[in-house]
Amino acid sequence: MKKKRLDIEYSYDFELFGVISSAKGYKLAWDINRQLSVRLVKQPDVHIQFNSNVTGTYAHFSHETPLNILRLFRNRPNEVDAAKSFLIQEYPHLDYVVMSQGADKFETNQLQEHLRNISSVEMVAFIPLDTLKSRDYFIF
Repeated sequence: MKKKRLDIEYSYDFELFGVISSAKGYKLAWDINRQLSVRLVKQPDVHIQFNSNVTGTYAHFSHETPLNILRLFRNRPNEVDAAKSFLIQEYPHLDYVVMSQGADKFETNQLQEHLRNISSVEMVAFIPLDTLKSRDYFIF
């Protein structure tokens, strides 16, 4: 039997920022809420199936409006998880990942500056999507 392959090209209409912070997820979400005047709310953990048939669960906070979405992910899997894979495997030194998406998404430089002004944040870096192999994990 002849096999056919379906190739789908996704549009990556979001931006990712890596955050290094020693704060707990809920504390960082609270700090971002105060700094950006948004309302990041704890969502059910994100389950990601890796190529090696290992599933990782990651903490996830989200703020959604009709025009944009702001999400905060933990880069490390939950402690009870057997998987030791990072959400963004190319950047294991990052603690959190901030995703900005939508028609009226936050200005890149402005969002970076707001995140840098948070006292619990040590470093913020823009993550270029074209270099990420794990960018498909952020398609919802």
